[in-house]
Amino acid sequence: MIDATVVGSGPNGLAAAVVFARAGLTVRVVERESTVGGGMRTKELTLPGFRHDVCSAVHPAALASPFFRAFGLTERVPFVIPDASYAHPFDGGTAGIVWRDLDRTAEGLGRDGRAWKSLFEPLVDRIAGVIAFTDDQLIRVPRDPIAAVAFGLRALEQGTALWNARFRGTVAPALITGIAAHAVSSLPSLASAGAGLLLGAHAHAAGWGFPIGGSQAIADALAADLEAHGGRIHCDTEVLSPADLEPSTVTLLDTSADFLASFGGERLPAGYRRALTRYRHGNAVAKVDFALSAAVPWADPAVANAPTVHLGGTREQIVEAENAVAKGRVPDSPYVLVTQPTILDPSRAPTGKHVLWAYIHVPSNSALDPTELVTAQLERFAPGFRDIVLASAAMTARDVEAYNPNYVGGDMSAGAVTIGQLIKRPVVSTRPWQTPIDGLYLCSAATPPGPAVQGMNGWHAATLALATHFGIRDVPLR
Repeated sequence: MIDATVVGSGPNGLAAAVVFARAGLTVRVVERESTVGGGMRTKELTLPGFRHDVCSAVHPAALASPFFRAFGLTERVPFVIPDASYAHPFDGGTAGIVWRDLDRTAEGLGRDGRAWKSLFEPLVDRIAGVIAFTDDQLIRVPRDPIAAVAFGLRALEQGTALWNARFRGTVAPALITGIAAHAVSSLPSLASAGAGLLLGAHAHAAGWGFPIGGSQAIADALAADLEAHGGRIHCDTEVLSPADLEPSTVTLLDTSADFLASFGGERLPAGYRRALTRYRHGNAVAKVDFALSAAVPWADPAVANAPTVHLGGTREQIVEAENAVAKGRVPDSPYVLVTQPTILDPSRAPTGKHVLWAYIHVPSNSALDPTELVTAQLERFAPGFRDIVLASAAMTARDVEAYNPNYVGGDMSAGAVTIGQLIKRPVVSTRPWQTPIDGLYLCSAATPPGPAVQGMNGWHAATLALATHFGIRDVPLR
């Protein structure tokens, strides 16, 4: 019997497996697809030579993650950290730019510059405490109370009707709304505000980095380390029940909470199973990738400095679009999250060509092809965009789930991002990674600290299993 089996090779599954292997245990990763990566795969989705990130593309959480810092990710995978973290175009050919330099950003915001700086400077100055606070997402005394209070007060401001009180212009509020909308939630809300403030703090701290070659490079680095320490990876192997696995002391599931309920079945206590059935999935993403003959012709050329771009217009326009999704409708002018990686990494496309990654939010399980809606929004802020499209490849919300069953209904966050579900993820517990079945753990984004390529969910689950089942408290990669 081996020591540990990990089902699923996303960032958290691979992180957990690396921790086990470095602790000297025998570990096996089982993956249903032909390659490792989960949400970190990079593939030719449109034309030969054009490499697109299938899911995650930008990695502020990876750069800030305590696990990946201990792992030495940036020493294994070359990252480009742009001077401009993200851009936000407006009608009329202007745009707001958030630079990694907080002072430079504030200067560009004119009369709202001082307000922007006062919002983010305390979070940037205490970024380690902010990360620790948001990483725990449990009811416990914060490790840095000052950072926790600063973050909490700002979330209360930006997550309620007070969110317009700080600013006088239109650019700064739209910039914050663009990052808050990453949460796929109604606006304003405490959860979306928290997500936006954390992303905004990362934008001015470690930055929003891109791995050269695509997100697959992160998965490959984890897999290489695992195998170097004796771990094994079995691809093209689907797991539906414990009968599909060889016996092991512990089993970690980098899967959805729904899969946990099915996998555990009658072995799970009835109360725990009921709690899993109450776990809510959020709304979905519908994605389109473009192969381009040239760089995007932004109306404001400054937008070309930022690999991440938020499309949707003013705060009010984005709120209208996102709240329509929350009510089960697809807006005519959706919020679009765009990345243009080849402005930093030309290796991702043939010489002189570009790739573009974009998605909109849609109701769960939507069958909508997003291509025309996304194209129209790009044309709105980059006239002539249609003329440079060589090919495109779309994924509906249903396609997203078919690609990765963890994304139930197309929910890439593996569960609705709400305040309640940041505490109850997937159940209320001081050890939410550990299930009532001896030796069975959940280590996916359906556990704290939630979604993002950070590896911390897997690290928490693995370190708990090491202490509980193997008596190992001197944890690797602490």
